[in-house]
Amino acid sequence: MEHGVLGSRCAAGAGQILTTKSRAAASCGYRTSTSVASSPKHDVKPFQLAANGSSCLANTSPVLKKQQNLSVRSSSAHVVTTFDDAKGVSSSVVEEKIGVLLLNLGGPETLDDVQPFLFNLFADPDIIRLPRLFRFLQRPLAKLISTFRAPKSKEGYASIGGGSPLRKITDEQANALKIALEKKNLHTNIYVGMRYWYPFTEEAIDQIKKDKITKLVVLPLYPQYSISTSGSSIRVLQNIVKEDSYFAGLPISIIESWYQRDGYVKSMADLIEKELSAFSNPEECTWCASDLC
Repeated sequence: MEHGVLGSRCAAGAGQILTTKSRAAASCGYRTSTSVASSPKHDVKPFQLAANGSSCLANTSPVLKKQQNLSVRSSSAHVVTTFDDAKGVSSSVVEEKIGVLLLNLGGPETLDDVQPFLFNLFADPDIIRLPRLFRFLQRPLAKLISTFRAPKSKEGYASIGGGSPLRKITDEQANALKIALEKKNLHTNIYVGMRYWYPFTEEAIDQIKKDKITKLVVLPLYPQYSISTSGSSIRVLQNIVKEDSYFAGLPISIIESWYQRDGYVKSMADLIEKELSAFSNPEECTWCASDLC
């Protein structure tokens, strides 16, 4: 269940997603565009979120319901932006504090963490979908599967040092992203929220509130959108936002996918080429994705 992570280059690529030039969204009506970008050709606000091309903002409720949002699509990123109907954060009145929330899977840091991590994974209804009549079995089933699966998974994690490296790598990406944005004079707070292990998304949200962030960009570290990865993480975020009045006037932008970004594609190609070069007959190699869960 581990996902390949590309280190600082990927983080810099993620930063590129947040800093791509865009046209202003005046043609969309109602509100100014928001994208983390600056361009010598445009008078751009300090915070603007965009993909390649123009960005239109959805003026909707703070609950992140995709069906009610205006989706911004391009060949390189899919961005969903939401604003509250009645409230807004004016940069001329309130000091702007931008936050970027990185969402990832999470992973057990020790062998003792493996079974509870697997329980969290299989207790997620986006991973194992039961008919409505049998949903009361979700947690008992997760307990059963995680208990029987844990010994085999522990062997896998033991073979890579006794735990998942995902948190360490994600923290490194967060730091690299912050540095990349700072070089563009974009001062942001970067947060990490994991779906199935520490630090959970709820912990990141608590820190975001303590820091009094006024605008939030959500960046799942899954290149392509899937219900069981990005979708599950965003659903947790939806539930938090829906129940917390702090987010009533907070602009939230979600980058749902970025698998076609040039930086990401090049990083993947470089990594594959590097690994293939270690084989005497690279043309005979076949691709195999291992699953530690």
